[in-house]
Amino acid sequence: MTSKIILVLFYVLSPIVILQLNHKYKFINKLGAVVVAYIVGIVAGNIGIIPESGKQIQEIITMVTIPLAIPLLLFSSDIRQWFTLAGKTALSMLFGMLSVVIMVFAGFFIFRHHGMDELWKIGGMLIGVYTGGTPNLASLKIMLNINDDIYLLTHTYDMILSGIYFLFLISLGQRFFLIFLKPFKFSAPGGKMETHNPDGENPFTDIFKKKTIIPLLKALGLSVLIFAAGGRLSMLVPENNRMVVVILTITSLGIAGSLLPKINKTEKTFELGMYLILIFSVVVASMVDINALAGKTPALFSYLAVVIFGSLILHVIFARIFKIDSDTVIVTSTALICSPPFVPVVAGALRNREIVVSGLTVGIVGYAIGNYLGFLVAEALKLLG
Repeated sequence: MTSKIILVLFYVLSPIVILQLNHKYKFINKLGAVVVAYIVGIVAGNIGIIPESGKQIQEIITMVTIPLAIPLLLFSSDIRQWFTLAGKTALSMLFGMLSVVIMVFAGFFIFRHHGMDELWKIGGMLIGVYTGGTPNLASLKIMLNINDDIYLLTHTYDMILSGIYFLFLISLGQRFFLIFLKPFKFSAPGGKMETHNPDGENPFTDIFKKKTIIPLLKALGLSVLIFAAGGRLSMLVPENNRMVVVILTITSLGIAGSLLPKINKTEKTFELGMYLILIFSVVVASMVDINALAGKTPALFSYLAVVIFGSLILHVIFARIFKIDSDTVIVTSTALICSPPFVPVVAGALRNREIVVSGLTVGIVGYAIGNYLGFLVAEALKLLG
């Protein structure tokens, strides 16, 4: 019991230290609080200080933090901003999905003679997970009757490669893409997040002041109720579709809350949401086992790598041709490849609150169509194979 309490305290309090270091030191600020959180988590998870009994704690925290964070991040948003992004976001989503489909087909022809049975099923499963998320991966396993060992190995490789991909997006991605793509144009002065100001006050400091904490606790309470409402509604649909319902409900009610002036004007809701995101980041990173890189099917690992990184290259090429900005490409790619819960994380790393709603919307659309698209692609690959 003591070890579990210590573990919870580590996860909850480590972001405070990270934020203070991020505010105080420029080189840490350049890395970004989210990247530092991932580094802390990976180190903690791979040096043996996380007890075996901590897995349940990790699962609970990851399950709770993102659903609570999303409404808090949305409460202070201006929904009118999304309509200025809708056109290019939809275009970026379509190009992102098209890129994944193209690379799944390309990878199928590259690796179909490398000893993997029923590769067409794996291709369909990859379409599901990289246009939707893990629920689609699990759904397509059942729909296509995929072997348990292949499913588990695919999921493990996906976690490893998606983690590398995500770390690239939140660390070097923006600077790299700006070489080829235009920068994001903010529609409002408050759209850009500032987490480091050596000459001013840390934006997270006021969270603990009396005038701020009471309204903020009310906002947190509302976020809990929204989470509960999403969970309750999800029980009315089949298990495979519950994540879609939860995310859709939480996002919709968070947006609805932002339309109420009293909620919209509550100070520091966004910062509290980002604090929960940092907790999530530390926990998820601590669950990564770097020793899991070794596997029995290297061709499968290569297939996933081709799909993930090849689709990113194609996505950037399309974005360059159609003049889509770097932040929109990053957030839509994150929503598709890594799933909606990672959208607020990447928005925090990019310091761009205007892309949260559009990114979540892309993720929800991906959840909704991932099973259908994955099944259709699998059947097409079966005919071609």
